[in-house]
Amino acid sequence: MQLATLCYIIHNDKTLMLHRIKKKNDIHEGKWNGLGGKFQPGETPEECVIREVKEESGLLIKNPKLHGFITFPLFDGKKDWYVFLFTANEYEGKLIDSKEGNLQWIPNEKLLELNLWEGDKIFIPWLFQNKFFSAKFVYENGIFKGYEVKFY
Repeated sequence: MQLATLCYIIHNDKTLMLHRIKKKNDIHEGKWNGLGGKFQPGETPEECVIREVKEESGLLIKNPKLHGFITFPLFDGKKDWYVFLFTANEYEGKLIDSKEGNLQWIPNEKLLELNLWEGDKIFIPWLFQNKFFSAKFVYENGIFKGYEVKFY
C-alpha cells in the first residue's frame, strides 16, 4: 500500500499544473498532474502535501483544503495507492525549476483539455464542488477501466 497526496493550487481562475517530462522511468511521463507525492513516516496528509508542494514547486501552501480520497488498486502494477486530494489558494514563495517537469498556470476552463489521466478528467471537476468524495479509480496497464464514487 502506498499513501500519497495530490494538490491543485488555484489562483485567479488558474490552476498550477506540472507537465511530467523530466524524470526518468516516470509512470506519469507526458501527463499533466497536480503536485504531490508519497508520505514520509509519521506525516499527516496535510504535512505531506505541504512538503511535497514545496519540494516540487517552491511554493509554501497554507490551509490546504481536503476534498476527497481516491483508491487506485495496483496503479503502478505493484501497490494499491491511496491518495488524499487537496486544493490550496493561499501560498507564498516563487516557482522553482522543478526536477519532475514544467510548472504552468493553466486557466481552469482549459484543464480538461490537457493530456491528463482519464480518471483525472472525472475527478478534477469535483474539486470545484462543495462536497467531499471517496472514490476508486481502476487502471490496468495504464488503461482506465472505470470508477465508483460516494459523495458526502
